[in-house]
Amino acid sequence: MNQQPTAPMRIAVIGGGAAGFFAAISAAEANATAKISVFEKSPHFLAKVKVSGGGRCNVTHSCFEPKELVTRYPRGSKALLGPFYQWQPRDMIEWLESRGVELKTESDGRMFPITDSSQTIIDCFLETARDYEIDLRSRTGIDSVQITESNRFKLTLATGQSEAFDRLIIASGGGKSASSHALATSLGHTITQLAPSLFTFHIRDERLDGLPGLSLPEVTVSCQNARLEQSGPILITHWGLSGPAILKLSAWGAREFAQRDYRFEITVNWTGSLKRSQVIAALTKSKRTNGAKQIGTYIPFSIPRRLWERLIQYAKIPPRTQYSQLSNAHLQALAETCVASRFQVTGKSMNKEEFVTCGGVNLKEIDFKSLESKLQSKLHFAGEALDIDGVTGGFNFQAAWTTGRIAGSAAAS
Repeated sequence: MNQQPTAPMRIAVIGGGAAGFFAAISAAEANATAKISVFEKSPHFLAKVKVSGGGRCNVTHSCFEPKELVTRYPRGSKALLGPFYQWQPRDMIEWLESRGVELKTESDGRMFPITDSSQTIIDCFLETARDYEIDLRSRTGIDSVQITESNRFKLTLATGQSEAFDRLIIASGGGKSASSHALATSLGHTITQLAPSLFTFHIRDERLDGLPGLSLPEVTVSCQNARLEQSGPILITHWGLSGPAILKLSAWGAREFAQRDYRFEITVNWTGSLKRSQVIAALTKSKRTNGAKQIGTYIPFSIPRRLWERLIQYAKIPPRTQYSQLSNAHLQALAETCVASRFQVTGKSMNKEEFVTCGGVNLKEIDFKSLESKLQSKLHFAGEALDIDGVTGGFNFQAAWTTGRIAGSAAAS
């Protein structure tokens, strides 16, 4: 009696973003006979890849030590340590290079394709997916998932049609309306508190008026009430403050700032890391060595002139005052505004280049050796569907590549 040939494994990936797409490719690389379908409810695959880094795509970060890498994740750092030993930035770089995509490293560690175009990454993924004959279905949302008696996943599409699959990977983003969370909940998982991450601060303050576009390469921003502090570049905008220092602070304080309805006080050290005593010492030295110079024209710190003028005005020092005429009260007031300018935050704006949400599937319910659910066999998760998010700089994409790689490879085995 002839045996019937075994039907190829069918794998469904819900979500055609970075994590989902790379999970599908990884599954295809792990199992050449598997039939893989990617479902994306929007018209376009890899939409966030397209806009990342101002259209250049911040693929990853040049941080190659897993123990150091995990410190860039406000949520998920402990869970990601093992996965980063399996697939880290160096692995992603080599994978891309093997497909003709070379990356470059910028001074702050961010890595981009040498073409400075996100389309390079998108084309690479699309071409790889075509080579593996992955079934790509855009404009195809998933309404529900059910477990059949034969322990398969019955997906009901938004069209009303249904299909059954042997393995399921959920990787469809992390916003409050993300289908990934509704589907995960329907399969028994719990979702941790959701809140926006990586956002800019709304601030109305005369010290910032008229200065949009002005930036500083290194400042320190803190929120004393939340016991948070971050350093890095800052950018003054029409609505307040942005830049890596602000985005990092927003990531670490995502849930607490949400609880405060985005109304809180921050302190900015415009000198970077100088202490008040060091600023006073520098100003005192200027009194001694440059006494005839006016405070409005001679700046002993790396602070842009237009901002410096605002700071001395806020310290109630006439700009034509010579350094030799500065009183101790002047020194104290100027030092205070240089290292501890206080601003009231009254709201937020999302960072359009790297929209990230903290919260997602509870990490205690996931086996991070395979990204498989502990509650439902053959169900895997990747990317922002999980309660994982990183600071700005390519770390969120790296988490997507890593979790997608492991989930896809494990699902196909």
